Amino acid sequence: MRRGPVVAASGVAVAGAVVLTVALWPGGDGDTAGVSPSDGKSAASPSASPGKSYALSKAPATIPAVREHTAARGPGWRPAEGKGRVVVGDGGLADEGRLLADELKLKYGGEAEPREGDVELVLTDDGDGDTGKDRKDKSKGGAESYTLTVKGRQVRIAAPAEVGVFYGTRTLKQEVSGGRTAPEGVVRDRPAKPRRGFMIDIARKHFDLKWLEDRIRELGDLKYNQLGLHFSDDQAFRIESDSHPEIVSSDHLTKDQVRRLLKLAESRHITVVPEIDSPGHLGAVTRQHPSLQLRDTRGVATRGAVDISKPAAAEIVDDLLKEYAELFPGAYWHLGADEYRALTVKNPEASYPQLAAAARERYGADGRVQDLATGWLNDRADTVRPFDKKLKAWNDGFFPGGSTQAADDLEVAYWTGKEIGAREPDEYLRAGRKVVNYNDEYLYYVLGQPNTFRYPTGQRIYESWTPLVLRGTRPVSERYDDQILGGTFAVWCDLAGSQSQEQVAEGIRMPLRATVQKLWDPRKPTLAWNDFVKLADTVQ
Repeated sequence: MRRGPVVAASGVAVAGAVVLTVALWPGGDGDTAGVSPSDGKSAASPSASPGKSYALSKAPATIPAVREHTAARGPGWRPAEGKGRVVVGDGGLADEGRLLADELKLKYGGEAEPREGDVELVLTDDGDGDTGKDRKDKSKGGAESYTLTVKGRQVRIAAPAEVGVFYGTRTLKQEVSGGRTAPEGVVRDRPAKPRRGFMIDIARKHFDLKWLEDRIRELGDLKYNQLGLHFSDDQAFRIESDSHPEIVSSDHLTKDQVRRLLKLAESRHITVVPEIDSPGHLGAVTRQHPSLQLRDTRGVATRGAVDISKPAAAEIVDDLLKEYAELFPGAYWHLGADEYRALTVKNPEASYPQLAAAARERYGADGRVQDLATGWLNDRADTVRPFDKKLKAWNDGFFPGGSTQAADDLEVAYWTGKEIGAREPDEYLRAGRKVVNYNDEYLYYVLGQPNTFRYPTGQRIYESWTPLVLRGTRPVSERYDDQILGGTFAVWCDLAGSQSQEQVAEGIRMPLRATVQKLWDPRKPTLAWNDFVKLADTVQ
């Protein structure tokens, strides 16, 4: 791993000793790591030929690792406080430029021609003007691809879209962290998977605004692009509501606080994905509306579940879906649909005759409770779809055993094969479904470790998980790789008091880094785990 700037040294005989004359640029600290063998000529002058003075550069060490680096000879680049600038070739990059300038303690120069010591951010059609095979390869990353060039004592970050430029600035920020030098040469980078997510259960445990903001900044630096908010469950409802204020818990986020989060997330090119889980996990609703509680033939309430045979249950959930679809402008929405307890009993029709009757009324004599639950999912999708959202639901919400099918455009958030009704991942993939990997064997951080859950380790993710490993530890066939859109690391707060929010942040630190490494770069990591941890400490 590189440390410090690339420098040149020349040997000068003084009183029988050899003195090293070290050339530093810019802001050097005397670190001589990377010094190439002296040829008797000093490279202190900018006019000296870099090809004769500097060792061939090495790929930068970052998290996630860059996909491609073309080595070159030269001094590299490091920020010189108060001297260098960040300039942009397009006014639309002003936010990215100001953020980077602030982080590296440089001046923001706006739209200006770059000069020695500067970082230039530009939008280009193809990333950096390459043609042929290079251009074709880069295009695979689409908007999130970028090219970072260190040459002539300048840095140029070019991308086809603002998000790609932002990711290039994250790479540069890491390259120069800890006093390191961005190596000479060209980085061409792009993600392997388009969905790189982190989900936090704020329903069971309240996390304050600052904690959530800190996670957004952390996620942005790691090139995550989604933050899931599970804000409604049996324990609490955590965002202010105008349509149903009676269900909101005392500890909650106001809508103004949510808008503040959304603004910060947008600046880091992160989409916030809200989830109102239904028809189960609605205990916060049924506490205030007990008439909507699902009950069996004995009158025993089913915790958290609404009675989907009652139109009023659909009305209140649709009120909430519409309200928050307007609050959250992002392109994605999570419908939940998991663990509906009516379908976990041996004979749903016998245990819940009102659901069986409603199923027959809607779907004919052969209608079953599974059909009614699938109809509920499709109806909720119809409620959100006009807001131009891409929709997904938990895999066990795609109920088997009925004649009704979930809408074709619903993505599968695959989390487990342990729940009743959960099918092998191949069943969804063979049907042509798009899938996001939430594998609870690797990617579930469940507070208190209830049932058989154990806190996941970054090392286990780093060494043995890939996006193809959707269930348990066995990967699906590589032929499904394109259907697996990415993955999400999730924090669930089942036993909320088991850890403080500070302990959660520390506990997920390395798992987050390991997860994004495997989502960004499909190759086997080159660093050993201990070296990856040391790198994380350097670039944090």
